[in-house]
Amino acid sequence: MDYAKLLAYCQDQQPEMLDVIETLVNIETPSNDKPRLDAFAQLLADRLSTAGATVELIPNESTGMHVRATFGDQQSDQKPALVLCHYDTVWPVGSLETHPFRVDEQGWAYGPGIFDMQSSLVLSEYALKAIHALDLTVPRPVTILITSDEETGSYTSRALIEAEALKSAYVLVMESPLPGGVLKTTRKGGGHFELHVKGKAAHAGVEPEKGISAIHELAQQILMLHELTEMDLGTTVNVGVISGGTVSNTVAGAAHAIIDTRAWTQDEADRLVREITNLAPITAGAELEISGGWNRPPLERKVTGDLFEKTRSIGKKLGLSLEEGGTGGGSDGNLTGAMGVPTLDGLGVPGHGAHADHEHIETDKIHTSLALLVGMLMEL
Repeated sequence: MDYAKLLAYCQDQQPEMLDVIETLVNIETPSNDKPRLDAFAQLLADRLSTAGATVELIPNESTGMHVRATFGDQQSDQKPALVLCHYDTVWPVGSLETHPFRVDEQGWAYGPGIFDMQSSLVLSEYALKAIHALDLTVPRPVTILITSDEETGSYTSRALIEAEALKSAYVLVMESPLPGGVLKTTRKGGGHFELHVKGKAAHAGVEPEKGISAIHELAQQILMLHELTEMDLGTTVNVGVISGGTVSNTVAGAAHAIIDTRAWTQDEADRLVREITNLAPITAGAELEISGGWNRPPLERKVTGDLFEKTRSIGKKLGLSLEEGGTGGGSDGNLTGAMGVPTLDGLGVPGHGAHADHEHIETDKIHTSLALLVGMLMEL
């Protein structure tokens, strides 16, 4: 690899890439808007096809179509590389009115979803263009999988992601990096549980002794749930939403809680599942109904470390000093890593503020992010 030539090419492409990023950011794609998502999927398919990929749109009844693009020698006996992206965002329609695309004086570009992760879609497309323009031959086939529901839990895309990962040599997750361009080698896994308490309603003044307060039972369960948190291990349980009862002069006959759980390791995730699913009533006569489970397993360094070290070596050839870190949020990389497939996350354009008012990318880092992606596809 001639890395000086690669960097120069990517630098030349940077202004055009920023224009394409602006185009994508200006098309709103909230996770729950199927018509907008489908139209955006078609746009991505057209762009990737024009760039030289073979593209398939995968139908999806409940949310947007998923996009699968392949290039390189599909008859090769080498396992493909999987580049994993999503195109849905958390931003509702109308966000552009209050958060228009703009570039400030320090070269930071703002806009809904620009960091997470519309700029990464452009990196994936232009990696293909760079390989063609520089007359490079990838050592293994490449699959780019772009899904439509990552922000809402990947419920329709999970089976597809896992099937592609099983066929792949490694997975590059184009999620936004940590501040400073730090790559993600660990992510907490996350679970979602719901606890429904059934009590017995009664008049709070006339015959309270005949009631069984679901709210009182829930309050005791909440205390027990929060005691499952182990901050030293990074394990957290958070009862984030509660509801119950009808009016103040009635003993509550029902109450409900929604619970978020996070853990760095599968051992801790398994512990929380056991503890929560085995909760027992404390108040005589109360009944508990527990639903939900673990949505994303933890991404642990045992499946990311080797890939990161190889990537750091590639980065040095580009003049980059890559670092690694972890985050409490999950991604589709959690799914592929849990399968034992080598996975590296956080390969998007450096910036900050995912899902926040100040969401932005650093435009002078677009070309180095592209060069790193190309270098990885060529060397890994």
